[in-house]
Formats: sequence, structure tokens, C-alpha cells
Amino acid sequence: MSGKCKIYWGLWPFSVLFGIGVRVRNLLFDVGWLHEERFPLPVICIGNLTVGGTGKTPHTEYLIRLLQNSFRLAVLSRGYKRKSKGFVLASSTSRMEDIGDEPYQMARKFPAIHVAVDGDRCRGIRQLTSPQGAPDTEVILLDDAFQHRYVRPGLRILLMDYHRPVECDQLLPAGRLREPASGKKRADLLIVTKCPPTLSLEECERIRQRIQLLPHQEVFFTTLAYGKLYPLFMDAPTQPLDVLKDKEVLLVTGIASPAPLMEEVGRHAARITPLLFGDHHNFDGADMQQIAQQFHKLPETRRLILTTEKDASRLIGHPQLCEELKPYIYVLPIEVEFLHKGELVFNPKIIEYVRKNSRNSCLSEG
Repeated sequence: MSGKCKIYWGLWPFSVLFGIGVRVRNLLFDVGWLHEERFPLPVICIGNLTVGGTGKTPHTEYLIRLLQNSFRLAVLSRGYKRKSKGFVLASSTSRMEDIGDEPYQMARKFPAIHVAVDGDRCRGIRQLTSPQGAPDTEVILLDDAFQHRYVRPGLRILLMDYHRPVECDQLLPAGRLREPASGKKRADLLIVTKCPPTLSLEECERIRQRIQLLPHQEVFFTTLAYGKLYPLFMDAPTQPLDVLKDKEVLLVTGIASPAPLMEEVGRHAARITPLLFGDHHNFDGADMQQIAQQFHKLPETRRLILTTEKDASRLIGHPQLCEELKPYIYVLPIEVEFLHKGELVFNPKIIEYVRKNSRNSCLSEG
């Protein structure tokens, strides 16, 4: 893997203390003192060892596309930064504030699936599969739940950023690890994300050797793929990125790792003006004013606002977004593609697991 991990060594003593707590907690689960609950339907966990930026949402959406036409699918997320509490099952009237930006994004994009949020994933699964929830659910995708060990998923998928190898990282707060790198032993399938599209088979093999896979594990490699632009507020056809060649773009985004997005847009646009916010940033009135001010500085006949689907979920219903700007706001979808035809192995593994573990009953085994 590539890249160097920025470590805040002054915070390392706090990482030691954090590590003690995490290791003790994992040990209690490993020896059975803390109970992992199994559920009699396919449960797939998608997560990582680090905080933010590995591409969980695009990979979750990949699984949705893979499974939604054959199985009744549900996504269960924590609903980070939502204003509601407890279990919430998304509906056509749900607001972003009710379920969080990423669940809201998935609920809008995939209206045929169930999307729910609950910080307590065991309770969330029980509620989701109850008669009052979505009892027709056949498969559950647990979004960002690798450390939520009270649920014992049938299949664990671990995402690792190509540019930030976990082997060179440190625990929070000095680094970005939520738990020691040895936690990858719990994964069934590992995916190295955000790889260069030209990553060679030789480099893939070197990464395999570095990861030190266990006998039951397999590793895959994916890269980011950008789709066609579409207007956020207007009903108009999608357009290729090439339409940006004569445009001056105000790039408005609050995601964990904006650098690849800036690089991609920069390759196509005449000029970009980045307006960057923190991950999951809740836009306020001052932000709306700043966006408008930056937009009006651009040439009137060549300007355009570009954002991600995740950011769009926080903009689309914002009461203080200037009406004048809405026709100029476009969204750039982000998807993933497997390298070296890895999907020919990955896809059948997912489908085989779901088919072998499907059951009619959705009652917890305890």
C-alpha cells in the first residue's frame, strides 16, 4: 500500500490508554464474557478499523445494487449526527435530520429497500424484523459496524484505505485506528479501497503478503469511479464530466477525504474553487452565505456548483439555501469498481452466502 500515516506522537500516551480499553473489550468478547448475538437471517457487516474515509457508503451501495433485485434488502446504520433517538425506519417523508446524511442518501437512491437507524444494532435488527418494522426483510447490511460486536454477523467485510495502511497507523487519538490492526483477523473478506486504477498484479500480491491473510480470508482491490453529473433541483439529463471543461466550479463538500474528488474534478474543469467542510458537516446559515458569496465571485456565464451525493443530502432540504443558486447545483456520484475482475469472485461469494443462510424466521436466536 501507499502513503504515510500522519501520527500525532504527543497524543501517544492517550492512545496507550485507549488501546488498553479496546483490547480488554475485545478479549471479553473473544472469551465469551460479553455476548455476541446471532440472528437467523443473512447479516453482512461493512466496516473498517479507522475513523472515516475508506469508502463505506459506496461499497454498501455496491452491495445494494448486487442484491436488491433478488432479495428483500435492509440497511441498518447508526445514523451519525441525526437529531432523533432510538430506532427509526426511514419512510418517504423522513428528513435527513431524522436518519443522518448517509442513510438519507441511500433511502433516496434506493426506494425499494428498507433503511433504518439505531445506535443499538441488536435492538435495531429486532425492531427491523418485527411485525411493526419491515418483517419481509431477507438480508441486512450493517453499515459501519465492525466494532459493534454485540451483533455476530454471518459475513464481515473490512475496508482498508490504500493510501493509509493500517500497519503503519496508531490508535486514536495519535492516529486514526479505532482498534489495533490485529482486529482484521475477524474479517472474512478484506477490500483495499481507493487504489490507483492502474494498480498492477505484482503490487496486489505485495499487499497480500503485507496484510498476512488468514486461511479463511480473501482480499480484493477497488478504485473510485465517478459517474455522470446530475442537477440536484432540476429535472434534466445527466452529463459527463467533460462538460466542465469550460466551467469554473465551486466545489462544496464535507467528506472525510476530499483530495481524490478535487483531483478528479480538477482534471476536467477549467478551474475549481474548493469550499471544504468537515465530514458530516451540518450546514448553517453562515455556510449558506459563504457558498453564495463564493459563487457570485465566479464568471457569470461559466459558473457551476458541484457537490457529492452525501453533501447533497444535507443541502437539498436546507431552508436557507438561496433559491438563485439551485439551478446551478450539480451532484457527482461516486461508485467503486473492482480491479483485475475481482467482482467475478466477490459477487458470487456474497450471493452464495445469502442463499445458504436465508431463513423465513426473523426471530433472534439469542
